[in-house]
Amino acid sequence: MHVQEWLETVPAVSIYLLVGVVIGLESLGIPLPGEIILVSSALLASQHGDIDPVVLGACATAGAIIGDSIGYAIGRRGGRPLLAWLGGRFPKHFGAPQIALAERSFEKWGMWAVFFGRFVALLRIFAGPLAGVLRMPYWKFLIANVLGGIVWAGGTTAVIYSVGVVAEAWLKRFSWLGLVAAVLIGVISMLVLKNRAKKAAEQADSPVPDAVPAAD
Repeated sequence: MHVQEWLETVPAVSIYLLVGVVIGLESLGIPLPGEIILVSSALLASQHGDIDPVVLGACATAGAIIGDSIGYAIGRRGGRPLLAWLGGRFPKHFGAPQIALAERSFEKWGMWAVFFGRFVALLRIFAGPLAGVLRMPYWKFLIANVLGGIVWAGGTTAVIYSVGVVAEAWLKRFSWLGLVAAVLIGVISMLVLKNRAKKAAEQADSPVPDAVPAAD
C-alpha cells in the first residue's frame, strides 16, 4: 500500500503525532523516511480539510528540533564509539565514507552544515549526533537547529500543501475540459460519420451508367 493511501486511513491527530515522531527519530540519528512522511501528509492535507497544515507544519518542526537536540546530547556523551556502533548497525548510512563526508561538511561550514543539513537526507540524519561528537557549542547548534527546522519542516509543508491545492483545482478544471472535449469529439465524429453515410447512400441511389458498347 502506498504511503498516502495508508495515511488516508489514519485519523488527523494520529497523522500529526506520526509526522512529529518519525521526523524526530530521523533527526535523532535513526534512518527513517521522515521527508516522505511529511510530503505525503502535506499533500493529503491539501485534499482533506480535517488535516490542518499549520498544525502539521508545527508538529514537523517540533519533531525536527527536539530530535536534533536529543541526537546532539547523545552524540556529545557517546562520542566516537557511538559512531562506530551506528556504523555496525547501519553501514549504508553510518559507514566510514558517509561519516568522513559529514565531518568535512561540519568542519568547513559549521553552523551552516546544521542548517542546510536539514535539506540533505544524509546530513539530516547525521546533524545532531555528529555536532555533539565534534563538540560544537550548543548555542550555535541550537540556533542553526531551530532555524533549519522551521525553514525545512514549515517550508516543505507550505510548499507541498500549496502545490496540492493548485494541482487539485487544476485537475478539476481539467476534468471539465476533458468532458467538454470528449463531447465535442463525439459530436464531430457523429457528424462526419453521418455525412459519409449520406454520401454513400446518394452514390448507391444514383443510376449506374450504361456500359460502353464493344467495338465491332
